[in-house]
Amino acid sequence: MSRVIFSIRYNVFPERREEYLDVVRELKNLVKAEGLENYSVYEQKNKPNSFEEVYLFNSQEAFENFDDNQDERTDILMTKLSDMIKEQSTQYTTLIEVNNS
Repeated sequence: MSRVIFSIRYNVFPERREEYLDVVRELKNLVKAEGLENYSVYEQKNKPNSFEEVYLFNSQEAFENFDDNQDERTDILMTKLSDMIKEQSTQYTTLIEVNNS
């Protein structure tokens, strides 16, 4: 089975940075799903307030089922996050692992 990396890159309003970081810390403790190997958030080195969320799934099926597994608190936090992100700064990437078979 091929693993999947899903990433979301965006810019956060500078005045909402601390609030954003608080929400992300809580999300990192909550975001769990069957087949989700890792969830991390990174900030671009020389571009403050430019972040990327990276999800690593152990299969395409786990990736496709991920949205179905969200609980209410996670949904609330995701909505809060969307309010802190600058419009038209969001980019999504989905990478599927190449197998050697």
